[in-house]
Amino acid sequence: MVENQEKHTISVLVENKFGVLARVAGVFSGRGYNISSLTVHETEDPAYSKMTIVTTGDAAILEQIDKQLRKLVDVIRVDDLTGSRFIEREMALIKLKTASREEQSQLIQLVEIFDGTIVSVSRGEIAVEIAGRSDRLDNFIELVRDFGIVEMARSGRVAIARCAK
Repeated sequence: MVENQEKHTISVLVENKFGVLARVAGVFSGRGYNISSLTVHETEDPAYSKMTIVTTGDAAILEQIDKQLRKLVDVIRVDDLTGSRFIEREMALIKLKTASREEQSQLIQLVEIFDGTIVSVSRGEIAVEIAGRSDRLDNFIELVRDFGIVEMARSGRVAIARCAK
């Protein structure tokens, strides 16, 4: 039985260079650790990129990941945001089946409740955009699953530490 396995959100500031993503991913794959979500983007300074990585593990695994990431030459900073107060968001595009106008109305109401946006409507399908915390997207997806998900794309989590007081 695996104890104390929780999702961790790790923020990694790296030099914006060719091959850095592969080396960071290699830290995980080389040790058999899974990445649940990974987003990478340039920072306000184009010389650097920020990676937001979501992985699962206990304290020992996270300590190992932290040590291995810090050994990489192109890594500037590693922060495990888990347990601290941080802001996180994710976005999903979901194409759903609608067999009737009644189902379409029900979906539109759910989208409004979740502050989503309808991005495309056609006969028998509706495409929506939902953004927010990962757990909120999970809840929306569970609620609409019975309608029939035709296709779905999720951005992965992006996160930053909360502002200092």
